[in-house]
Amino acid sequence: MKRELGIARCGLACCLCSENEHCTGCNSGTCPDKAWCENRRCSIENGLIGCRDCGEETCRKGLLSKIKPYAFTLFARRYGEAALLDCLERNEKAGVVYHRDGITGDYDDFDDAEALIRFIRTGTR
Repeated sequence: MKRELGIARCGLACCLCSENEHCTGCNSGTCPDKAWCENRRCSIENGLIGCRDCGEETCRKGLLSKIKPYAFTLFARRYGEAALLDCLERNEKAGVVYHRDGITGDYDDFDDAEALIRFIRTGTR
């Protein structure tokens, strides 16, 4: 886990991403997806660190239309980014995989945000 990369503006875990080993995270300004990322653009325009700091709790713009970033955002909004990072680190050490096949892993096996939040908190289904 590269904890220093933290959580992306949309809620994805830059700290666990293995898709691009040279990426320095969403907030570095060098993210390869920064030109099209609606969540990055919106949060910057609104002076927010990320979607988790937005008051529009039902927003499903951009990557928030997907369960994983949406649930991670809700988790960080409720419990804080540090708590999310702690849970992700604990889960990784216990064998929970963020990216197994391409960008799909254990956190992608959910269709309900609250069920995924429970999984993040406990590491078990």
